[in-house]
Amino acid sequence: MKSCVLLSVLVLAANMLQQYCVDGQQAQVPCLFAFGGTLSDHGNNNNLRTRAKSNYGPYGINFPRGSTGRFTNGKTQVDFIAEFTRLNTLIPPFANRSGSDILKGVDYASGSAGILMDTGSHLGVNINFMRQIANHRNIFSRIVIRLGGVDRARQHLRQCFYPSLTIMKYTRFWRTGTASSWARKFVNVGVGRIGCTPYALAMNNRTNGSCVEEMNAAASIYNAKLRSLVDQLNNKIIDGSRCIFVNNTARNLGVVASGFTVTNASCCPTGTGVLCVPNQTPCQNINQYVFWDKFAFTEPFNKFLAILMYNGSNPNYVYPVNITTLAQS
Repeated sequence: MKSCVLLSVLVLAANMLQQYCVDGQQAQVPCLFAFGGTLSDHGNNNNLRTRAKSNYGPYGINFPRGSTGRFTNGKTQVDFIAEFTRLNTLIPPFANRSGSDILKGVDYASGSAGILMDTGSHLGVNINFMRQIANHRNIFSRIVIRLGGVDRARQHLRQCFYPSLTIMKYTRFWRTGTASSWARKFVNVGVGRIGCTPYALAMNNRTNGSCVEEMNAAASIYNAKLRSLVDQLNNKIIDGSRCIFVNNTARNLGVVASGFTVTNASCCPTGTGVLCVPNQTPCQNINQYVFWDKFAFTEPFNKFLAILMYNGSNPNYVYPVNITTLAQS
């Protein structure tokens, strides 16, 4: 489960391409396709032979559809970005895609999947990066049929949000033209402060709650190289594509000031493990907790991060939530 924070994929709004109308509201994009790991999984692991599953209570305790396989008590950051862009839909997991739903987007993320192909394999089967790309090719072929041609399908997908799992693995697809034939906007989120997760604290016996700075330092090194690679690719791109890097390691995001006073413990009981113990009662003050289990975030914190990232990438759009009172909303 170490990869879940590494793969915190946020679908950020940046440089809106066109306006669309959805149920009377102005949607900012026609579709959203998410790649990633634990923090973005919407249920793709439910039927896999893996211990990295969350399709049981208390996961989903605050989600209208219950425990769908999201590794949180409610909505993911992907859910909130879809809401902010007024897509007016929940992005379905690839495992449950159907009919015309695929035109609005698909979630390919898989719990425990990581940057390397064998990441998370000790927990069982997951849908690694290469398979997520293959699944999107499958969806692309279906969209071609629905829209009546390859050109129409490509035009549709080029107007969508496309967060990449990690640009270091995505590079060769981009250079060969595979990725650029699908999309024009890529968002790449850096590695978070993994040394501050409840898992890292427990693994290193940090009873005082202090972060494991060695792990955070490793994340910073990775992010520096990732940002450099993003810059290099943007300088070489000639087809109008654009890659955005988001720094996810800021020490002061106004977390405590926004009401998140519990930053070093999980809200749900985890015992000696990482995930929530089935059917146990979680904390009563969820709005004050950053972490739901020992890795994944609570719904309020997912919303907090999504707002910060979204508004940071699109300063002309203000979601009607006061960040300073977010934890109480």
